[in-house]
Amino acid sequence: MIRVLLVDDHPLVLDGINACLSGEPNIEVVGQANNGLEALELAEALSPDVVLMDVSMPVMNGLEATKELKLRFPDFRVLILSMHENREYILQLIQSGAAGYVLKDVSSKELVKAIEVVHQGGTYFSSRASDALIRPFDSGRRNTGVSDSRPSLTKREETVLKLLAEGGSNKDIARQLDISVRTVETHRQNIKQKLNIQTAAGLAKYAIENNLV
Repeated sequence: MIRVLLVDDHPLVLDGINACLSGEPNIEVVGQANNGLEALELAEALSPDVVLMDVSMPVMNGLEATKELKLRFPDFRVLILSMHENREYILQLIQSGAAGYVLKDVSSKELVKAIEVVHQGGTYFSSRASDALIRPFDSGRRNTGVSDSRPSLTKREETVLKLLAEGGSNKDIARQLDISVRTVETHRQNIKQKLNIQTAAGLAKYAIENNLV
């Protein structure tokens, strides 16, 4: 059972998400908060597995709350659910420790998938959120020097990184590539070491910025 804390300042949105998730046999909504400060208090009291967080809220916004949550409770997974597809918003939240970013126009099925992927230790970005991150690099990559300065990953490491960025768990990747979970873990550690990136969200950001996904 995945324990989820909902955080949004609109009661109608909370009711809608709650209704959407109530029929899922493996998801339990354990609490609802109207701002980031309430989210911190409830997170401490309820120990959710996943915090489904809005960005624009009074008292304490989603960015500040995500930073504080990851500082206090590093094991909690934060999934951003927002109406904003602004690249800077998304990058800031990834850097703050969010494990995924989905826009509020996603289907119920995709939201459930995002929660499951994040809970399993993966990262998840809805298609429009990914597009917002990738778009500047599609048009100006030749002038940025990104490809020239990129650390040298093997083809297999690039494949593993791509699958990680798409939300795959170690087990999923092992099954897809027909290799052992231990081998995937080794590739993952090598990638982290080469890129000097230690978080799953950071790896996803790198993969997106370098057009690996």
